[in-house]
Amino acid sequence: MLTKLLEIGMITPPIGMNVFVIKSVVGKLVTTAQVFRGIFWFLIMDLFVLFLLMTFPDIILFLPGLG
Repeated sequence: MLTKLLEIGMITPPIGMNVFVIKSVVGKLVTTAQVFRGIFWFLIMDLFVLFLLMTFPDIILFLPGLG
């Protein structure tokens, strides 16, 4: 779950490091605002996955439980 929270933190303002990496790769083809708008659906899905992991913690513990 910590990894998912870090992932959300890397794509959302005010820091959004991954967004600025993408912006530097594409250069002047797109604006920073366009890149932030582009991550919207990824953010929605990350929040949905986070909700699932908090609601059903057995999802996280499934593979360790097999051993």
